[in-house]
Amino acid sequence: MNKKPIKHTESSGNVYQDLGFVDAEARLAKANLAMRITDIIEKKKWKQIDAAEKLGINQPKISALTRGQLSGFSIERLIHFLRLLNQNVEIVVRNNSMRHKAYGYLKVICRKFNLVASGA
Repeated sequence: MNKKPIKHTESSGNVYQDLGFVDAEARLAKANLAMRITDIIEKKKWKQIDAAEKLGINQPKISALTRGQLSGFSIERLIHFLRLLNQNVEIVVRNNSMRHKAYGYLKVICRKFNLVASGA
């Protein structure tokens, strides 16, 4: 039996870029921030209503955020939520050393974290 190789395309590392979104970097940044918020909510074992109260939004918005429906959330708003969750957020601006690119890039890096067990 001859097995034909499956045709595939290598990912760029950004699914939004692979799908052709012009704002791919911003979409990935928002997704990474939302994943961090969701991780914190899960680690604290909060119900959506508890998370909503802590973040000052309603439960349906928490539901949307945790399901990756991020069109109603700006990067700034997600950063604000992280700060309310006692997370430090650093923004670093560097000179673009990649001379072949006409503009810089946007990237969110979430480091691993240990969460102290508490209900608050």
